[in-house]
Amino acid sequence: MNRLGLIADQIAAKNTILITDSRTGKTHELNANRSFLKSTDLSKLSHKGKVLRSYDPGYMNTITCTSKISYIDGDKGIL
Repeated sequence: MNRLGLIADQIAAKNTILITDSRTGKTHELNANRSFLKSTDLSKLSHKGKVLRSYDPGYMNTITCTSKISYIDGDKGIL
């Protein structure tokens, strides 16, 4: 197995991502359950008193949630 494959297997098994902040040199471990990273977890990364935030112009890489307890039929006006 190549090195990249081995690293990918280790990351997949642990379900975390290590991020090294080049501004501070600190390394942070963030959860990546089901290959998703919560943008709120980025608040663990801070620099000069300000937390890191995500920016998604045009809503192109943001996942919306699906509710299993509600029903919506826009054509019938049912919420």
